[in-house]
Amino acid sequence: MNRVLRPRVLLADDHRMVAEGLKSLLSADFELVGVVEDGRALIEAARKLRPEVIIADISMPHLNGIDALVQLRQHDKDVRVIFLTMHPEVAYARRAFEAGASGYVLKHSAPAELVAAIRAVLAGTSYVSPALAREMLSGLGRKPAPPDPVAQLTPRQREILQLFAEGRSAKEMAAMLAVSTRTVEFHKYQIMERLHLHTGAELVHFAIKHGLVTI
Repeated sequence: MNRVLRPRVLLADDHRMVAEGLKSLLSADFELVGVVEDGRALIEAARKLRPEVIIADISMPHLNGIDALVQLRQHDKDVRVIFLTMHPEVAYARRAFEAGASGYVLKHSAPAELVAAIRAVLAGTSYVSPALAREMLSGLGRKPAPPDPVAQLTPRQREILQLFAEGRSAKEMAAMLAVSTRTVEFHKYQIMERLHLHTGAELVHFAIKHGLVTI
């Protein structure tokens, strides 16, 4: 008797209770190939396990989900990532899709919505939570939204900003990113110049406000 192959799914969420709930929800219809808790582990697992769909949070330690997707797409343009997130703001959804996301589902949505999103993405279409999709459509024709300040930063600058906001020292960041401490400090200086910020506290506040880290 032939074994039915189920779509392979990788989960990335630093909240263990959420991850356990997702495993229970999805295990009947999908093959769960792994669960990771931060953006760097997500990149490593995705390259190793080659899942058909990745379900990821946006706010994760070490590297947020959106920047993890940016790095994944440098090696695999066809990677399919659905963000499952608490962020209902249109700006986050736009940032996610600009990075190459395939879907965007809010965590307070009904569980069946995530399954529907996975099915849609596997079928080659994108998916957005209906409530958020309505808000995105209602914004068409209005004055353009102000530029996203996060978009002013390079992927490496966003990495360093997130790690700094998480309390990492220049030496720790240099080791994680395989660069010199001088390079880290130069990027930090450029970040502050570009964002017109003057203190470390302002950098941390910016990172929290724009979802690069959570408190």
